[in-house]
Amino acid sequence: MFEHFFQCPYCWEEISMLLDPSVGRQTYVEDCEVCCNPIELTPEFEANELIGFGARDIEQ
Repeated sequence: MFEHFFQCPYCWEEISMLLDPSVGRQTYVEDCEVCCNPIELTPEFEANELIGFGARDIEQ
């Protein structure tokens, strides 16, 4: 697992999530550990290295 720190698009707090580098492109939803709002995460890995990451609110 890969720990990645980023800013929540709702409360702007820095949070971390564990990402699975065994899947190249992923899209899934997890709740913020601070404000509990759902965040759409889109990590992208290549050769077990994070090459792209997106975190957006799903209310847009």
